Amino acid sequence: MPELPFFPLTPTIKVFPDEPVREEWRRSQFEGFQNETISFQAAFCGMAEYDRRPVVLRAESPLKKQIRIRTVLSVPVRLAALPGADDNYLRKTPGLYPDLLRDQQPENPLAILRVQTEQWQSFWIDVEPEDECEPGVYPVELRLVTADDETVLASASISVTILPGRLPAQKLIRTHWFHTDCLAEYYRVPVFSEEHWTIIENFIRTAVRRGCTMILTPLFTPPLDTAPGGERLTVQLVDVNVCKGAYTFGFDRLERWVEICRRCGVAYLEMSHLFTQWGAAAAPKIIATVDGEEKRLFGWETDAHGEAYAHFLSEFLPALMKKLNELGVAERAYFHISDEPSLDHLESYRHACSLVKPYLQRRPVIDALSDFAFYQTGALEKPIVAIDHLEPFLQAGVPGLWTYYCVGQYRDVTNSFMAMPAARTRMLGVQLYRYQLEGFLQWGYNFYHTQLSLANLNPYEVTDAGGVFPSGDAFQVYPGRDGKPEESIRFMLNHLAMQDLRALEALETLQGREQVLRLLEECAQGPLTLTDYPRDAAFFDRLRQRVNKELSGRL
Repeated sequence: MPELPFFPLTPTIKVFPDEPVREEWRRSQFEGFQNETISFQAAFCGMAEYDRRPVVLRAESPLKKQIRIRTVLSVPVRLAALPGADDNYLRKTPGLYPDLLRDQQPENPLAILRVQTEQWQSFWIDVEPEDECEPGVYPVELRLVTADDETVLASASISVTILPGRLPAQKLIRTHWFHTDCLAEYYRVPVFSEEHWTIIENFIRTAVRRGCTMILTPLFTPPLDTAPGGERLTVQLVDVNVCKGAYTFGFDRLERWVEICRRCGVAYLEMSHLFTQWGAAAAPKIIATVDGEEKRLFGWETDAHGEAYAHFLSEFLPALMKKLNELGVAERAYFHISDEPSLDHLESYRHACSLVKPYLQRRPVIDALSDFAFYQTGALEKPIVAIDHLEPFLQAGVPGLWTYYCVGQYRDVTNSFMAMPAARTRMLGVQLYRYQLEGFLQWGYNFYHTQLSLANLNPYEVTDAGGVFPSGDAFQVYPGRDGKPEESIRFMLNHLAMQDLRALEALETLQGREQVLRLLEECAQGPLTLTDYPRDAAFFDRLRQRVNKELSGRL
């Protein structure tokens, strides 16, 4: 019987069932440092002789204990790109797109690929040395075998080089907004039940493992992507009690949240927004026990600048800061006022800040803000700027800049839509280094709702928030079995981008920034900007080979 076409590939591509693997995607050598994730893919094409046979990938190597193999599964994409999107997309048509990474598990038939005649399928392979492997060159023999009787259908030999040394810790502050309500709803568990806490920890741990250093912390139900007048499931860490008009607060759940974050390695806590989105006009939903009866104390009906909410903040924020100091995390807390205010909201935003800042002990206030004229008013000192609006902020030398992308960043710049090339998503790390950005935010780690949270969704079936956001915008991970997340190709590409960033920063400490920038342009074969950058996966091979060679033995 003939062998199936079978090739090891760069991780920085996406394999579609109906698109043959290209010669330039093929690789046989991979490398990384002792604390890096070394990722690659292996793809095969089905033949009629083996049609619908279940197959698994085996890896024989001295690194076997450090190798993780996942199948790449395609998911339905209805909205691939917005009208007016640029040409740097893989496709713009509805269809099945490779995205979901699922661990090979013999007991889970949904994790096993079946040969499909003349269709390409792929596996995602990670080598995780985790400081347990000595530096050296390790052979890896990949064998594609039938799941039932281990008949070898194809094989390939590659090498993985573990380079001596460790990349430095990530300095970039990175957050993907964490939606605890979506987890409770999808898994159908009570909010902050033991099952919910376990799921929360599983999802936080995965986020940190892939380079997220900050977690959105729901002091009160975050007023994000919520229809005016509507509300999301209550996920409130702080107990509020009102007795004869006097406030007291309970922080037991917040303490547990902080402890989970500490165990998982979270470096920063991002406090949920204290005012509603799009103008800071109202208070977030706050549930309280008032004279023994549980009720909604504040919400859309509450004038955010009225006396009642101002009084609440004057009582709550000092109590919160006292608790954060007791827990030893006050110096790592960041605060939000309202998401993406415009000049029309300037006075409302200023007033909101005046109600909050006196109690924050000089902790940073960060908000998404892309209007440079708004920034020039001084109302917000630390803006998080949409990546396609960064230029005037960069020209002005704004210190400590953060950036973000979401649905609106669909032209020319990096993003993580499913229809975008893998190289476009991975480019984020290089650009964060190039422009010396302090932080990065993306709004959807696990948003499993339609737009405005009008309904819950199954992200395995609907990937575009109900036909509104290009597929991939709303979530980076899927809600897998047993309360554990399943990652996407896009989230792994972001992880590789963070490793690229750390490698560039390490080289800068040895050679200086100007030398590293020259190396970047040489590898890019021209200028590298936010909108002008290499489109091909080979750029990352050139870059990391050059950087790794300079770093090897010096870390």
